[in-house]
Amino acid sequence: MTGALITIVLLLGLLALGVPMIAALMTAVMVSFIFAGQWLLIVPQSMVSGMSTFTLIALPMFVLAGVTMNAGGISGRLFEFARALVGWLKGGLAHVNVLTSMFFGGMIGSSTADLAGSGSILIPAMKKEGYSAEISAAVSASSSGVGPLIPPSSPMILYSAVTGVSLGTLFLAGLIPGILLGGAFMLLVAFLAQRKGWRKHGSFSLREIWRSGLRASLAFGMPAIIIGGLVLGVFTPSEGGAFGAVYAIVISVFVYRTLGLRDLYRVLVSAVQTTGELLLIVSLSFAFGASLSSAHVPQMLASMIDVLTIGDGMYMKLLALMVLAIIAGMFLDPLIPVLVPVILPTLVAFNVDLVHFGTLMVMAVIIGQLTPPMAIALIITSRIAEVDQIKILRANMPFFVLIILFTLLLMAVPGLATWLPTVAMN
Repeated sequence: MTGALITIVLLLGLLALGVPMIAALMTAVMVSFIFAGQWLLIVPQSMVSGMSTFTLIALPMFVLAGVTMNAGGISGRLFEFARALVGWLKGGLAHVNVLTSMFFGGMIGSSTADLAGSGSILIPAMKKEGYSAEISAAVSASSSGVGPLIPPSSPMILYSAVTGVSLGTLFLAGLIPGILLGGAFMLLVAFLAQRKGWRKHGSFSLREIWRSGLRASLAFGMPAIIIGGLVLGVFTPSEGGAFGAVYAIVISVFVYRTLGLRDLYRVLVSAVQTTGELLLIVSLSFAFGASLSSAHVPQMLASMIDVLTIGDGMYMKLLALMVLAIIAGMFLDPLIPVLVPVILPTLVAFNVDLVHFGTLMVMAVIIGQLTPPMAIALIITSRIAEVDQIKILRANMPFFVLIILFTLLLMAVPGLATWLPTVAMN
């Protein structure tokens, strides 16, 4: 047990010092196996064993689809459509920022990809409109968190691979929370716009909505067909990912003609690099989880939560688990493949609904991306907006508080996540 605690502290310490995730995790895995007195040749065996889950085949395909849609200029079309829909409201561009992230989430499923795509358009546009650099970056950083909830979602794919929960069920579970969180952001933007005097951006025009909607219509086809296919059982998650990748390439190269062959080559290289790094981290995470499980860390965690929580209520146990996940998310990116294998036995022991907890884990990912020391969302937006991260952190506090309150609500009302999968899958 002592060796496991030392290993966890070592991992967090290395990450806090800025050591790359792969190197830090590899070191922690090796040290963990040495403390456990296990043969180090078990490490690659654990990595391969953990990776031999069918759902993970979908991950490279969805990564390729997301990178292709991003490079194919889809963000510009979604921006125009969102601007036509809500740009005429007070705080128009801030509303457009949130709505574009919701749209983009349905294409990409990754908050960092959302920031790289839509953020590079919206942050300069908001600054030009008179918004401060820090509020422009803050709105973009927080609204990008909607992306991992709305399917297809990369964190959901990882969660499905670790827990064995149906990916189609998880995709549906995140849809209503994603829409509600995006709507809550827009209500907050409306309140701030009224207080701070943010201006409208253009006027309402049904003709412009129709025109921009037609230009973006093919982009919306991918998530609609993928989700519909998974729910109706037309194809498996891996087949859905392959369809999404082919669909993205076809509309970007042959329909929109925004990607040439040379551009497509760069897209494929980028997708291979991203997938390789992610899958290596995932495989190491499985090995790390196996090592900690052999050291009885899950049992210790369950006992600790039983002692610390007041009463036997599920809400308090979920709260304790979420506090752990949020603290871990401040250091770990990706969070799910590292943490979930360790706490999965605890979730089973507490009889936690794994579908509901999947959406909560995505919320922990969102919070972690907005919280130092890692705060990847703040890092990306600070580079685009050319403003200090601390200023963005301060400007982002209203949105951050809203995310925390929404997470507490989602914990208290599991039906927000479980109702749609129950109805659609039965």
